[in-house]
Amino acid sequence: MTTGEPKQRIRGGSFLIEQRKPEEIFTPEDMTDQHRLIAQTAEEFMQQEIVPRVREIEVKNLPLLRELLKKAAEIGLPATDIPQKYGGLELDKISSIIVAEKTARNGSWTATIGAQAGIGVLPIAYFGTEEQKAKYVPKLVSAEWVGAYALSEAGSASDALNCKTNATLSADGKHYILNGSKMWITNGGIADVFIVFAKVDGEKFTAFIVERSFPGVSPGAEEHKMGIRGSSTTPINFENVAVPVENVLGEVGKGHLIAFNILNVGRLKLGAGCVGAEKILIAESVGWARQREAFGRKIAEFGLIKEKIGEMVALTYATESVSYRTGGLIDRMLEGVDLGAPDASGQILAALREYAVECSILKVVGTETLDSIVDEAVQIFGGYGFSSEYEVERTYRDQRANRIFEGTNEINRLLITDMLLKRSMKGELALIPAAQKLLDEVLNSSSGEALEESEPIGDVAAVLEGARKAMLLVAGSAVQKYLQALAEEQEVVAAISNLVMQIYAMESALLRTRKKIGKTSADACGTEIDATRVFAYEAADRIEVEAKRALARISEGDTLRTQLAILRRFLRRTPPDVIGLKRKVADRAIELGRYPVA
Repeated sequence: MTTGEPKQRIRGGSFLIEQRKPEEIFTPEDMTDQHRLIAQTAEEFMQQEIVPRVREIEVKNLPLLRELLKKAAEIGLPATDIPQKYGGLELDKISSIIVAEKTARNGSWTATIGAQAGIGVLPIAYFGTEEQKAKYVPKLVSAEWVGAYALSEAGSASDALNCKTNATLSADGKHYILNGSKMWITNGGIADVFIVFAKVDGEKFTAFIVERSFPGVSPGAEEHKMGIRGSSTTPINFENVAVPVENVLGEVGKGHLIAFNILNVGRLKLGAGCVGAEKILIAESVGWARQREAFGRKIAEFGLIKEKIGEMVALTYATESVSYRTGGLIDRMLEGVDLGAPDASGQILAALREYAVECSILKVVGTETLDSIVDEAVQIFGGYGFSSEYEVERTYRDQRANRIFEGTNEINRLLITDMLLKRSMKGELALIPAAQKLLDEVLNSSSGEALEESEPIGDVAAVLEGARKAMLLVAGSAVQKYLQALAEEQEVVAAISNLVMQIYAMESALLRTRKKIGKTSADACGTEIDATRVFAYEAADRIEVEAKRALARISEGDTLRTQLAILRRFLRRTPPDVIGLKRKVADRAIELGRYPVA
């Protein structure tokens, strides 16, 4: 990590009310030589160790998973976030998302190593005592031991704090006696160490480090799943398990701090992993389209196939931009921090909290983009895409769990708006004042006039500004009507979050393209410009639909008609030839045989 004067802090969520400059964001084009070496190392590992063993993994060869984890540990893949003193590499978050992206080729393997490198070890690395870190972290980083995270229960999956697993202090005060069961535990059948959440005396939500060898710990039978079939997923049962008091992780009653902060890391890495899968699917789809013939022509020549490929690329370009921007924001906040210092974990967690909204956005955008892309990939493959002989069939099944992992996408939609409004109420983000100011000015005939700019993709900047105003109109109207009861209007809350996510993705793609144009030229960035315009104009269409839906719930009569007229003014745009743009983007992908952005 570099040292020196820290850069000006960019507040989480501020993209909604402030205009950012290209130089303020990190993009894939900004990767260092070290980043590229990490990417190459991870990619070579996947090609040499995972791809040849896909069928063995798929039948749940658990000894093989442990062997592969050890091989991955030998080259540091699970160690990016861990201080060197505990056997880690002590790298930045960009390195972490690069590894997440490059190891995403096989869903079962991704789940296995993701749990090991993330939720299986980071709770101890970030929240453990020095003794706990020294005892457990090196063994987990080296994969001598396998880790797992036991939070969910059969009756309280998303409502994690409502767990039934109980812990009571023994009479001699030396142990907590743990009783209960956890469900859907990734690595459950092969784990040596579990991070277990329970309520002390049925009230105080607390985290514990529980070893598999403790008497009374018993994994249940392996789950038979729709996808990620090769990963180990089991219930874990705890019957009068005596856990030493020194194995309390963090503080008694403060387990929620561990659970929620670790989920932010998981969302960051999961979203980044989706980008890697999206790129692979584009390459698979293009490769198939170039060789498959129908009606005497390669199907890559057909307009409807090109439309699918062009859409895949535009969506991936935006999601990739969100991924690296979010990782870069966290690294920016940590610039100058000694990641090996005793207080570093607190600063890392503060950065993750600051950008919790952006991490949730990346998780939802990444998983839903991948869902869309894999669906189209199967369609391009046709009947072959439905056959288990082809990778897209397995990917179609594997990726479905992503929208459930790390907090369902519905939970994340509720969180995004809730976190933004709470920050505004605390005075940390002037979102509500900005919305109120807009509502006060909304009858001004000049408000929302299109800002047609002459520079390349200046039209996208104008669309983005209108989208911001549309979001403020909806959010301000919702807060004004519902006040504290807004949380009960989940559909409206989700609609606001949808607007927020589209704006962040649109701006991320725009800033990335502007940055690349500034370093090269517009002529050298044709694919990037086209992909940005495709995404932005289609995002504006989605924003308009969501805004109308929310306003129709919030208002009625003349008020609604006035708001809809204002909305049309904010989102006034002359669409480009999106069909032609997608064809150009697709042609470039077909020419290269891959995702066409280097």
